[in-house]
Amino acid sequence: MRLSPVILTVVIASLAYSTPPELAFSRLLPAAPALAAAMWPVLPTVLLGTVCLFLMIGLSLVFPDLGTWWTAAGIIAVTVAAAYGSHVRLQRERTLFQVRLVADAAQQVVLSPMPRRLGNVEIESLYLAAAAEARIGGDFYEVVDTPYGVRLLIGDVRGKGLPAVGAAAAIVNAFREAAYGEPDLIDVARRLDASSTRYNAAFPPEGPMERFATALLVEIPHEGGRIDILNCGHPPPLLLHRRNLRVLDPGTPSPLLSLAELIGDRYYLDTFDFAPGDLLLLYTDGIAEARARDGEFFPLTAWMRRQPATLPRELLTALHRDLLHYSRGRLDDDIAALAVRLRES
Repeated sequence: MRLSPVILTVVIASLAYSTPPELAFSRLLPAAPALAAAMWPVLPTVLLGTVCLFLMIGLSLVFPDLGTWWTAAGIIAVTVAAAYGSHVRLQRERTLFQVRLVADAAQQVVLSPMPRRLGNVEIESLYLAAAAEARIGGDFYEVVDTPYGVRLLIGDVRGKGLPAVGAAAAIVNAFREAAYGEPDLIDVARRLDASSTRYNAAFPPEGPMERFATALLVEIPHEGGRIDILNCGHPPPLLLHRRNLRVLDPGTPSPLLSLAELIGDRYYLDTFDFAPGDLLLLYTDGIAEARARDGEFFPLTAWMRRQPATLPRELLTALHRDLLHYSRGRLDDDIAALAVRLRES
């Protein structure tokens, strides 16, 4: 691709020299510097335009009746315009690069490095942005080892960009503190809701829609044997136990974060068996809503049912691969996932 302007120049010059002058392939020479502006810096673009100009002068010596000066004037005009276009493109690319650096730094505040093992609990994480230009979103997760067990958080703030990341950071930071200080998972959820509400009050969302977040809190006691789950409107986790899949739906859903004042702050805890070797998948809705070209959603439950009892890293590697294959590499939403496994003694 980077050499395509050179290839185009060679092809046009070859056709111009080898065909009758009536065909006037030489008039296509201005296309080469125009193409170069889309991928080359300013100086190489100008140099290519100069080469095209000399090629046109050489053609005029072979074919005197080509209308050389009109084509030469076109080459000069296009080269000047292409040089300016290349300059503007490079400025925008530098600006975009700086914005991406800021976005990545902001995202790292939310998605801190994940420990792969806490005691007898193995953990692996996955994050995929919807597109190369959209490297920042409202998906978040966190894992902390506390006196009450290993506690996990995964969620999704409605919206995109820095406002969504700010709301996600407020929730994650509150979780990092509350997870250590609150013995009850319900009190942790209340702390997260209060933090989310304060953030929204300080930085109100644009437009009439409220900014809220779904969240899933999980507690794995150090002695194992069970997991406690508090679901605030988030997609239910999947538990793979000896090739048998279970969808861990909540008995009663808890309110979404920052909506407790509107619909009440009654939170509900569900307890499930969690044996050594079991594999738990926590995910955001971007996974379940990934679409194929025909509009069909990714069959996550059926996919998970086909997976062998494996390590968390291998599970998420397979999920990453199959998601991109299913959607043909085009994701409509950000994706975050945590795979958790209780080691067998």
